[in-house]
Amino acid sequence: MKYLKNIKYLIVALTGIMLISCDADEFLNPLPDTAIAADGFFKSDEDVLAGIFGIYDAIQGVNENTESSNSDFNRGVQFEYLLTEHRSDNTRSATLEGSRADFHRYVTDANNIQSEDYYQSMYEIIFRANNILNYVDVANASNVSKYTAEAKFLRAYAYFNLVRLYGSDDDTIGGVPLVTEVVSSDQEELLFTRVPKSVVYEQIVADLQEAIANLDNSYKARASKAAAQGILAKVYLSQPTPNYTGAKDLCEAIVASGAFSLQTDFRDVFYNELNNEIIFAIRYDFGNPNESQGFSAEFTSFKRQGRQDGLNIVNPNLVADFDANGGNRTAVSYASFGDPDDPSIEVTKFLPDGTDITTDPAAPTYGASPKDAGNDWIILRYADVLLMHVEAIMAGTGNANTAGALSSFNAVRNRAGLADDADGVISQDELLLERRVELAFENQRFFDLLRFGVADAVLQDHAAEDDDDDITVYPSYNARALLLPIPSREINLSKGLLKQNPGY
Repeated sequence: MKYLKNIKYLIVALTGIMLISCDADEFLNPLPDTAIAADGFFKSDEDVLAGIFGIYDAIQGVNENTESSNSDFNRGVQFEYLLTEHRSDNTRSATLEGSRADFHRYVTDANNIQSEDYYQSMYEIIFRANNILNYVDVANASNVSKYTAEAKFLRAYAYFNLVRLYGSDDDTIGGVPLVTEVVSSDQEELLFTRVPKSVVYEQIVADLQEAIANLDNSYKARASKAAAQGILAKVYLSQPTPNYTGAKDLCEAIVASGAFSLQTDFRDVFYNELNNEIIFAIRYDFGNPNESQGFSAEFTSFKRQGRQDGLNIVNPNLVADFDANGGNRTAVSYASFGDPDDPSIEVTKFLPDGTDITTDPAAPTYGASPKDAGNDWIILRYADVLLMHVEAIMAGTGNANTAGALSSFNAVRNRAGLADDADGVISQDELLLERRVELAFENQRFFDLLRFGVADAVLQDHAAEDDDDDITVYPSYNARALLLPIPSREINLSKGLLKQNPGY
């Protein structure tokens, strides 16, 4: 991460201590055979802070252009679009070949390497956070509560991703394994015992509440009070029994803080990094193999810059929604390349290093090192909070017409150059559409469909549309596919203790 460059070697040393007992291909396993070595490392406030930065490093992940793209290597969030955008009606792979194409075809199995890496990466975040919590008391007394809150915020973030993607609603199977402390050799079963989703959510809520109580808004690329409030609002909207009032209050607290605002120019959201709209983002450093990302290069296809033939290719039904409701967001979000009758429709929100292709879409250029891109990954921004505010006011009723809901909804529309809502009543379909075009390619659509209870219906329709075009893309879609399988490697390591999700 850009703010980690001066302490990179500390992070490497810390990571080696935390994972020294692991085989090279088993970075999930946190059992510390060398606890004495860890005790010897954590001696000062600086050591604890370096450890906290190491948690962010796990979220950032390893650019697959610096290590084999066909092995597990803690990619962090760099594969997340496959597990989210590709499993919604937003995007797909340019081809039907390879494990990456399995996601948009809904044939992902328990051996899929990208899903396995993501699962392991989220637990890597959790285990690093737990390790810091085990030694946080060696920090300066004035920092202990802040460091504790920051580690718990990051742990909650990882668990929120895991429970939504892998957690079963069936309590006989469970959500995901819940580990909140460093695991000793006689507690290994904790790594493989799934607990009910409600229990996982209780821990997420408790961690985020502690973060809200102990953090301020000093950072955008580190945990903050507003980031904890915004993610907790989304947690409240996503949990089995939504807390709409709690979500509404949290969104209104962020608005009332006055610390955030919509960018006037939609493009600036993505290329004027850490701007006033950003609440929480993961930083990358252009041209630095150790601190860059490779995912934005993979979004190119017509003039391919990545390893693959093209990923996150935009689906026609999303293009139609942009045509109807995108406003000035459209030109920033995607572009069509090549033959107008058979174009390659590609994401442009995250062009490598912010390349401007608007002057000549037929001949895009991407700079000197597109595979080592520096585009930050935005996890939470103010427009998302405003639209969650509308959702919280709607409270599952299907519509919202209060002054507060209209104010938040229209602020996002107006920034896009669109008029206020025409009839003063925001329907669920209108809100989903607005979220779709505002947050396209930001890994929100799949979770939105789940949260609004329409995922199966929308994706069934999407599959039928595709069948009408005689393209075999969704041969195996059914409701089972809304939940990813627990990776086989984890089940094997558990000697059968870890239960698989239904249908896999």
